[in-house]
Order: sequence, then structure tokens, then C-alpha cells
Amino acid sequence: MLRKTLTLAISRRHFSSSSSSPETPSLYSFLKPSLFSHKPITLSPSLSPPQSLKTLTQDQKSSIESTLNDSLITHNTDEAWKAFRSLTAASSLPDKRLVNSLITHLSCEGGENSSHRLKRAFASAAYVIEKDPILLEFETVNTLMESMKVAKAAGPALALVKCMFKNRFFVPFDLWGHLVIDICRVNGGLGAFLKVFRESCRIAIEEKLDFMKPDLFACNAALEACCRQMESMVDAENVIESMAVLGVKPDELSFGFLAYLYARKGLKEKINDLENLMDGFGFVSKRILYSNVISGYVKMGDLDSVSDVILYSLKGSGGDSGFGEETYCELVKGFIESKSVKSLAKLIIEAHKLESVSIDVDSSVGFGIINACVKLGFSDKAHSILEEMIAQGGGSVGLGVYLPILKAYCKEYRTAEATQLVTEISSSGLQLDVETYNALIEASMTNQDFISAFTLFRDMRETREVDLKGSYLTIMTGLLENQRPELMAAFLDEVVEDPRVEVNSHDWNSIIHAFCKSGRLEDARRTFRRMVFLRYEPNNQTYLSLINGYVSGEKYFNVLLLWNEIKGKISSVEAEKRSKLDNALVDAFLYALVKGGFFDAAMQVVEKSQEMKIFVDKWRYKQAFMETHKKLRLPKLRKRNYKKMESLVAFKNWAGLST
Repeated sequence: MLRKTLTLAISRRHFSSSSSSPETPSLYSFLKPSLFSHKPITLSPSLSPPQSLKTLTQDQKSSIESTLNDSLITHNTDEAWKAFRSLTAASSLPDKRLVNSLITHLSCEGGENSSHRLKRAFASAAYVIEKDPILLEFETVNTLMESMKVAKAAGPALALVKCMFKNRFFVPFDLWGHLVIDICRVNGGLGAFLKVFRESCRIAIEEKLDFMKPDLFACNAALEACCRQMESMVDAENVIESMAVLGVKPDELSFGFLAYLYARKGLKEKINDLENLMDGFGFVSKRILYSNVISGYVKMGDLDSVSDVILYSLKGSGGDSGFGEETYCELVKGFIESKSVKSLAKLIIEAHKLESVSIDVDSSVGFGIINACVKLGFSDKAHSILEEMIAQGGGSVGLGVYLPILKAYCKEYRTAEATQLVTEISSSGLQLDVETYNALIEASMTNQDFISAFTLFRDMRETREVDLKGSYLTIMTGLLENQRPELMAAFLDEVVEDPRVEVNSHDWNSIIHAFCKSGRLEDARRTFRRMVFLRYEPNNQTYLSLINGYVSGEKYFNVLLLWNEIKGKISSVEAEKRSKLDNALVDAFLYALVKGGFFDAAMQVVEKSQEMKIFVDKWRYKQAFMETHKKLRLPKLRKRNYKKMESLVAFKNWAGLST
């Protein structure tokens, strides 16, 4: 029967509206709050029906219409409504222009009382349709329906359509049909639309009104209601019959809804018939059909058939199923809820055997399933699937299958799990790209998971990746920010001989500075010696960090040793590197040497600064001397160390201190 229907070989079918077109209530009965709200309320006096009818003279009617017109112009909604009620109380209506202006005004006016005004708009429209529909313009109906869509008012929208049908006020379907579909869909069910769909079909056929004919979009909405929501074979086939009579050609979506219903009922032969019919209609892609079949089988709990459909689709499509994320999410949810992780692993393995070698990574079944696991929050299950694939001897299914899990772990800062997975990836012979490594290392450093960061960087080096600069800087910066100079030193020592890593004096300076700042002066000194041994040239920043560290620890003798070292370098390269000794370095050396009482070395610094024309503020060193050596007496010093006494005198003369 279905084959005959879809090929337009059925007899004309008649429809009855007797059960779906109740008598239209009066104006005020349409104002029931239950149509718009679940909370019952009592109607206010302004919405109550008039107690008695009276006849208006022409002058009275004209006066009320004038009031109505002025109220609409000034947006005085309550006065406009009172004027309209005054006319309807006398069984009269304003002219066509005012009728449409009022309903449009009530439909479009926003604000706090928009729901109340929409009730009035609905009641006015229904009353006009009942009394004199010729006054109502199609565009006004469309405006009202648009407002009902915004308000999600399914009840009033359907009631208005039924009112139009009952009073033979036939508004073109394209002005209201899609809006009613959207309203019903938002409110959770297309079943209510199915009733007006049937009536619109009947009118289009019996009245021979093409403009009342539902289009393909509406027919598919009706099919969706029958197949997806009501799961009714009879209703679905009735919709197909209507499409045949109206000459509406089904599309892939139409076949998809039927396929879902047949899968849900376990009717595999009918699904085969649908495939043959699609071939007859010239449809090349059956992706939508298969997606709906999968959905039906998942809901039915027939997971074996789900796997069969996926593998069958791959055979028939040249190795590219093309399923969307929604299908994979539904599939994965069904398998995981049934605790069928092993079945998912097996499905990926079997699918990989059928997939084209040229298929994009993110188009593979494996990627679709793993990505869906991640999207649904089943990252651990995704990892379990991969482990099960290895256990089943499935071999490699491509790097793309692993990437969704890595990205999820990275986003969730589960860096230890990510590192473990990277190890598994490398063991399988696959190689990550530099961007993925960089992202994982950055996540590890943010998470202060330094072990994972080091492990990932080592793995990155072993893959012979050329670009290591980004991750190297990320690790060094992260360790510096977290004040871990000992890890910086160990890391730098590990990579210093790798030509792909650009190590420079700044990196050594950062470690030395961090050690000095934390008071670990011996570690700073050892790092400095390592730096020099590896032929990295210390610069002013190197010396400043060491001097400041020694001063903080009152290790002034170490400053003296440092001066003796740099003094020789300054002497040997003075012509080429005059900037070796600058104002900041002179100041740091002088202050430390004066505080330590090494006046001979202090005067050497003074001489060098004079040679290099570096300005020295003597006041700072006077203060340093007075703070530390105020009680130092020359006679006593002359007896103990004549040379030191001479240096002290020279310094005091230079600094302007009385001897």
C-alpha cells in the first residue's frame, strides 16, 4: 500500500472535520487564562461580557470609532479596548481599517502586560472571524500568529486556526502553517498540529484551494508527529496518502521519519522497501534514512541492528557513512546505558576495516563515537573503549580517534590521564602534532603538574618534532612563576644540548635570580658556574642578581670574589665592551663592597667608573659607611692592617668623610 501511495497511485481520500472543529465560543470565552497560563485566575471586570445590548445611532458609532482611532494613535490601549467593547456590546464592529489596526496594536504592543494584550488580540480576532471575517486582513492574522509564537501560546494559536476553518475564513497556509508548527514544537508536541494539518488538507482538496495546501515542510512535521511522537503506523500512512493526493513529493526527511517508525516496530522488510523507493525517486544519499533507522533501533534497544546498519551504510557509501554528531550521541548513549563498551570497541574496529583510506579523520566512525562520548561527558568511557580496542587486537584506527579525549582531558586539566594517553599513542606508532603537544603542556603547567609537562616534552623530543620553542618557553615561564628554580635548572640541564631548543643567557639569569630571591645562594652560585662552564656569557643582569642575593644574605666576601672575576674581564675587553660596566652595576658593587668593608676593591670600582665616565652618587655610599663602619678607628686599623687603612683613607677622602 505504501509503495502505491508514494508513487501517487492511490485513489483520492476524503477528510472529515466534524470531530476537529468545535463550535466557536463567543468573544469573551476566548479570554480564558488557561489558554496562556497554567494558573487559573478570575477575569477582571474589564474583560467581562456586557450585561445588556443596545443599538447605536450612526453618530454614536462614529464617535466611538473616533475615540478608538485616537486611542490607537496615542497608544492608549485600555481606552481603545473600551471603545471596541462598546461597539461589540451593541453587536457592531468598527470599520476594516480600525479592526486591523486594533488587533495589530494589541499583538505588537510589548511591556509588562503583553500577555494580557495578546489575550485581547486573540479574542478580538476570533470575534471578528465569527461575525464578519471579511473585515480581517490576512496580514493581521499573520502578525497575531507571530506574536503567539513569541509567547509560545499553542492553545490560542490552534483555537484561532479552528475558528478560521469553522467560519470558512481561509487564510493561505503559508501565512500561519509554519508558525503553528514552530509553536507546537516549542510546546513539546506536534500531535496538536496534526489535527489542523488534516483539516487544511481536506479544505485544499474539497474546496480546490491550492493556497490552503500544506507544503513539504508541514507534511514532514505531520510525519514527525506520527512517527516520532505518536509512533502510529496508521496516522503516518494517512499523511503519506494526503501528500500523494496533494502532489507533495517526499524528500529524504520524509523517508527518514518512516524509517524511524519501522525500525521502532522492528519492520526490517519495510525499511528495505523504503530504500528501494528512495532509489526510484532518485535520492543518492541515504544518510538521513540510516540515521533515523539507528535512532529507532537504539530506542528499541536492538544494538546489534544498530551496528549492522552502520557497517551496511559504509559498504554502500564507499567507506564514508557521513553520520552527524546527533546520531553518534544517540548511539553512544544507548550503548553505554546498556553497558556495551566492548560492542562499541568492536564496532569501531569493524568500521575501520570498511572505511576509505582517504576519509577525513573527523568523518570516521571511530572519531564520531569517541567524540560523542566526550560530548556526553563520558571521557573515561571513551578511554575504556580505546583500551578495549587494544585488548581486542584492533590495531591502530588513526590519530583522530584519540584527539577528542585529549582535548577533553586538556580542557578539564586532567593532565596525568592525558599524559598516559599520549604514551599509549606513541607506543602505537602514531605521532601528535606540535599544537596538541603545546596545548597539553600548557594545561599541565597551569595545573602545576610539572611531571606531566616534563614527560610530554620528552615525548615530544623523541618524536623528532622540530618546533620545541613554544613548549620550552611555556615550561620555563611556568616554573619561574611558580618559583621552582631547582626544576628550571634540572630542565635546562636536560635540554641545553638539544639544537632545537634555543637556550640563552636570559634563561640562566632567570634561574639565578629565582635562587637568589629565595635565599638559595649556593644553588645560585652553582648555576652561575654551570652557565660559565657551558660558555654562556654572563651579563649585567647575571651579576646584579648575584650581588643583590649576596647582600641580602650578607655574603659580602662573595661579592668581592665576583668583582675580582669581572674586573679581569673588563680589563681584557675594555675597548670592545665598554658597556660591560654600567651605572647599575657600579652602584651594586660599590654598595656591597662598602658594606663589607672591602675599601680597596671599592676604590677599584671607583677608578673603573671614572675611566668609563660613569656618574656615581657619593651620598649613597656615605650612608652605607655610616651605617656599618661608624665606630671604625684609624689608629687601631693602622696597627692591624696598614694597607686596609690606606684604602679606608682613600675611600673617605673620595666620599668626603672626615678622617
